[in-house]
Amino acid sequence: MGGLREVAAPFVVPGPSGVAVRDRLKHLTAEDEKVLRLVGDHLGALASRDLKARCAAGLDHDTDRWAERKRALTEESSSRWAGSITKATHDQWALARRGQHAHIQSLEAGVRTLAHRLSLPVEEKGSKRAPGGYRSKREWFAKTRRLHVLADRLEVTRADREAGVVHVVRGGKRLLNTRHHLDAAQLTEQQWHTRWQAGRRFLQADGESGKRFGNETIRVTPDGEVSLKLPAPLAHLANAPHSRYVLATRVAFAHRGEQWRDRITHNRAVAYRIHEDVLRGRWYLTASWTIPPVKTVPLATARTSGLIGVDTNADHLAAWRLDPHGNPIGEPLRFGYDLTGTAAHRDAQVRHALIRLLHWAKRHGLAIAIEDLDFQAEKTREKHGRRKKFRRLISGMPVSRLRARLVSMTAELGIPMVAVDPAYTSKWGAQHWQKPLTTSKCKTTRHAAAAVAIGRRALGHPIRRRTAPPPHDRSDRVGHRTVQAEPGASGREGSRPRIPGPRTRSVRAGCGANAGDQDAQHRSGRPAEHEFWQQDSLPLSL
Repeated sequence: MGGLREVAAPFVVPGPSGVAVRDRLKHLTAEDEKVLRLVGDHLGALASRDLKARCAAGLDHDTDRWAERKRALTEESSSRWAGSITKATHDQWALARRGQHAHIQSLEAGVRTLAHRLSLPVEEKGSKRAPGGYRSKREWFAKTRRLHVLADRLEVTRADREAGVVHVVRGGKRLLNTRHHLDAAQLTEQQWHTRWQAGRRFLQADGESGKRFGNETIRVTPDGEVSLKLPAPLAHLANAPHSRYVLATRVAFAHRGEQWRDRITHNRAVAYRIHEDVLRGRWYLTASWTIPPVKTVPLATARTSGLIGVDTNADHLAAWRLDPHGNPIGEPLRFGYDLTGTAAHRDAQVRHALIRLLHWAKRHGLAIAIEDLDFQAEKTREKHGRRKKFRRLISGMPVSRLRARLVSMTAELGIPMVAVDPAYTSKWGAQHWQKPLTTSKCKTTRHAAAAVAIGRRALGHPIRRRTAPPPHDRSDRVGHRTVQAEPGASGREGSRPRIPGPRTRSVRAGCGANAGDQDAQHRSGRPAEHEFWQQDSLPLSL
């Protein structure tokens, strides 16, 4: 047990801090689309220039440089557009810094693994906790070159981080690299250029509390009218007073529409973003706002009625209901999803599986226990070597997407969610629960057993079913054999049930005079052992 890592304590996951809803901008005229593209291209050019200035400043950036950047942008747009652009630039730079830190950690893990395996003799066998040597001298030589490559990358990335240098591509690095592989992507140069332009446009504005309808830059009225403030160079395109352009469309948010309407009616801040889906030829409007933190219930309250343990897999969710003492109830359920196809299809599959899971939990008034998974350090080929199938398996798990969806959906339904440490849940679940829960009619899978282990850890119980038997004898002086019963559970301590007959082989048990009196029986730890004892004298008549 000394080699096992410490398992973190379970905790109740806090709710989301913001809300985003989307609606399609239908029935736009050709003039509307032209104006949106012109405004987006103009503001996108300003955003690219501002991002370049922010990256050049690096760690020396301060409020004075921020004010200088904003003044330069205001001259070519407006004060509010300039504020939205600079804020988006700061967020993008901070995101790049976090990604850079994660990349350094991944490189460090790869260098450590390679150095360890190269230090071992060829064909040295590994253990469960540490990999062995490489299979051949050829592979060993190739890995020495790989080690030098990763070490050089690590040195360069560390130097960039210390200097405050980040590398950001507006529009996306993946789409930029697609330009060199148009045949493989089945795109023409014009189609790629259209996507590239759409990805680099900037049409988003932050909300302002106290202003009319919560946003002066992109304004949406309660009846769905959408208008935007045109930048100064494009003010001649306005079709409404005060350099505004009103779109020939109406929006009505089907999801959370009442919440959105309540906010803009009371002039509370709402941020908007307009973007074009080039593949479908559609335009969308996304509204977002912050919400106060949802007060989570205490962990003891979430455990009151038991919960549902959920094991996340590449193609399904395995779930099993547990009572407060950690005992599985009923049969396990499986909620499958298909993660092939487009991103929209994958997202819909995950949502459908979560909806069925949450409806089950809501129907029984139970909390949900799930692993706090993070596979960022587990996907490297240095750690898993030739196990490409396993690497694809863990890479295909929708961890971040499922976690974000589940947090928001549980908060909306008022279902507590408990996160547990994922260490050893699959291994110990299969070891202690898979075989005992398997019957002739139902074969328990490894994933269902892992769901039981997750639920027991969330409830605060050990994963194994029973403690070791008493080491001295069959009495209970060293503790109770089972870990399911709490100290105050009814019937945990007490006399045995009265069964007619004495405890002998010839006569049925339970018929003796002291069958229900434990103190009268000479058992270890009972008062009869500690009473004063004196032998009576023999009668003189004998």
